[in-house]
Amino acid sequence: MTLSDQPVRVRIAPSPTGYFHLGSARTALFNWLYARHTGGKFILRIEDTDRSRFVPGSLQDIMDSLAWLGLDYDEGPGVGGAYGPYFQSERLPLYHEWAERLIEAGHAYRCYCTAERLDALRAEQRANKSHVIGYDRHCRTLTRAERAELAASGATSVVRFAMPMEGETHFTDLLRKIKPFDNNQYRDPVLLKSDGFPTYHFANVLDDHFMAITHILRGDEWLSSVPLHVNLYAALGWEVPAFAHLPLILDPSGEGKLSKRKKKGEGDEELLTHIREYREAGYLPEAMFNFLANMGWAYSPDTDLFTRAQAIARFDIADINPAAGALPLSKLQWMNGHYIRELSPEELTDRLLPFLSRASGRPEAELARHPGLPYVAPLVAERLKTLDEAWPWVDFVFQDHIVYDPALLIPKGLDAAGALAALQASRRLLAELPFAEAELDPALRGLADRLGLKPGQVFGILRVATTGKNVAPPLFGSFMALGQARVLARCAEAEKLLETRMAI
Repeated sequence: MTLSDQPVRVRIAPSPTGYFHLGSARTALFNWLYARHTGGKFILRIEDTDRSRFVPGSLQDIMDSLAWLGLDYDEGPGVGGAYGPYFQSERLPLYHEWAERLIEAGHAYRCYCTAERLDALRAEQRANKSHVIGYDRHCRTLTRAERAELAASGATSVVRFAMPMEGETHFTDLLRKIKPFDNNQYRDPVLLKSDGFPTYHFANVLDDHFMAITHILRGDEWLSSVPLHVNLYAALGWEVPAFAHLPLILDPSGEGKLSKRKKKGEGDEELLTHIREYREAGYLPEAMFNFLANMGWAYSPDTDLFTRAQAIARFDIADINPAAGALPLSKLQWMNGHYIRELSPEELTDRLLPFLSRASGRPEAELARHPGLPYVAPLVAERLKTLDEAWPWVDFVFQDHIVYDPALLIPKGLDAAGALAALQASRRLLAELPFAEAELDPALRGLADRLGLKPGQVFGILRVATTGKNVAPPLFGSFMALGQARVLARCAEAEKLLETRMAI
C-alpha cells in the first residue's frame, strides 16, 4: 500500500532553539487543520539534535503555545504514540544504523577533512569565483587502505551522502510548479556530524519514514533541501511523502521575511514575532487562530471571520495560495477586538484578570475579591483591541488614591468657584439618591439644568473627581465600579483641591 492510500499523517518538527515563532505556528495550524479535516493524525516531533543552540524554556514554550492555540496533537511528547520516541536525541541508534547501511550500499562515506581544510577550500573557491561553493568530495574517492589508516590514527570523521554527480532531480509540490534541480549543485552534504548527532536533513528523512508521515507541509524556505531529501529516499529505497511548501510570511512592509525582530517603521515599536509575545500583549487565541488561518488560505473570498469548526470543514491544501504575503497586523487587532466583544462579561473578566494583576502588581486572588471587578468588563469591552489595554482605563477602580491636575476639574465655561459649587451640589445629590445608573443619570441632568449648566459640564467635573481622567469609561458605570462610598469620598477630596486652588 502506497502512502497515498494510507490515512493522513502530518507533523511539525520544531527545534528547541528559540521560542515558538509566528511562522511555525501558521505551519502547525495548517498541518492541524489538514489532519482534522481528513480524520488523520497530527504529530509533534522535537528536533533537538543541535545541542549548541538549545534555549532553556523553549521546549515548554513550544508546547504551551500549541496548547494556547488549541492545536492538540495526537502523538508526541507527553502524549506518546506507537511511533516514538518523539525526541530526535532519543533516536540516535536509528540514525547510526541507517548511516552504516548507506555506507555499506555505497550511498554514503566517512569524510576525514578537518575544519581548517574546509575553510581553506571555501576561501580558495571564493577567490577563484567558483560557481559552486562547497565540499570538493575529497574523501569520496579514498581507497579502503587510506580509510583504514585514517580510522586507525583516530582522525575525526563525519558521514557524508554520496549525492549523484550528474543529472537532475524532479519532484512534485502540491502548491507550485517546480523546475528540475541540478544534482551537481549539492556537494555531498553531511548526514552524521562528528559528535554522532544527525543533521536536520538525515534525521528528517528517517523520522518521516519511520513515523509513516504521508504529507509534509512546511515553509518554502525548505524547498532547496528537497532534492537532497528525494535522493536520500531513493538511496534508502523508500517512498517519498507528498510535499506542500507553504508561502512565506513577510513583515508588515512586505519587504522582508518575518524572521528576526525588527521595527515596523521609523520610530515604531518592535514587531512581535513569537506566539508568547502576542499572548503576553493581550491577544486572544481565538483571534490568533483565525488570523493565522487567513495567512495564505481563505475560508471564502468575502469571509474573514470563521469558527474553528468551519475552518476544519472547509480546509484543503489545494486552496492555499503559494504567494508570499505581508503580515496584516491591523487586521489582527480588528479581529482581536471582535473576539473580545464576543466574550461574555464573565469570560472577559477571567481573561483580563492576569493582565490587571501584572499591571497593578497585585495578586490575581486579591483582585478577584475586589468589589469593583465585576463592573470592569462592561466598562472596557467596546474600547479594547488587546487585553493589556484595559489597565489604563480602569486603574482608578483598584487604586486607593488617585492623583491628577486639579485644573482638570474646571470645565470650559466655568471658574474654580463654579466648578466647586457644581461638585458640592452633585455630592449632596449622590448621597441622597438610590445608587443605580437608572436613578443617577436623570437626577444629575436635572441638577445641571437647575444650576444653569450643561450636563457635560457636570459630568466632566464628576468624571475627573472620581477617576482622575478627563477621558474615561462611561461615568455611571464607573460610579457602579467604585461604589457609593468611594464616589462620595473622591468628590469630597476634589472639593478640597478646588478650595486650595481658590485660596492660592
